[in-house]
Amino acid sequence: MKVKWLCGGYTGRRVTLCMTLLTMIAVGAVGCAPTEPDLPDEGEMTLSLSSPAFQEGEDIPITYTCDGQDISPPLTWGEPPPETQSFTVTTLNELANGALQGQNGFGTIGYGGPCPPAGHGHHYRFTIYALDRALDLVAGASRKQVIDAITGHILAWGQLTGMYQR
Repeated sequence: MKVKWLCGGYTGRRVTLCMTLLTMIAVGAVGCAPTEPDLPDEGEMTLSLSSPAFQEGEDIPITYTCDGQDISPPLTWGEPPPETQSFTVTTLNELANGALQGQNGFGTIGYGGPCPPAGHGHHYRFTIYALDRALDLVAGASRKQVIDAITGHILAWGQLTGMYQR
């Protein structure tokens, strides 16, 4: 699954905020091929992460998949720890491609929803991290670059899991 990190229309600290938050969502939602680096095991799962589009463990609506409009689902998260840097928004609305984004699990830039083989249901995890510093990454940063940048800086995290089957 591909999730973009975007900061369309924002400047300064808000760009840093968007890259920090949404890059973290992207890292958590990318598919887990054996060659991809593991996510850091640090911080505590104290951030709530939810979506008005689907509940924890439920099916992801077709709109947010390769069989639908292929747009990212809206996400909402809770209050981060006080040490979190530049964390001022608590929602990510439905978005189509076109803003500042990292490289996804398909090797391209932008969101691409769940697209599993027919007959097999898959879990898709969206993960958000609160960091003790802002990230200095550019559009197209790889998953490894993001993981390297966040390792040692995770204060808290939250996760939302959805299912999709074709």
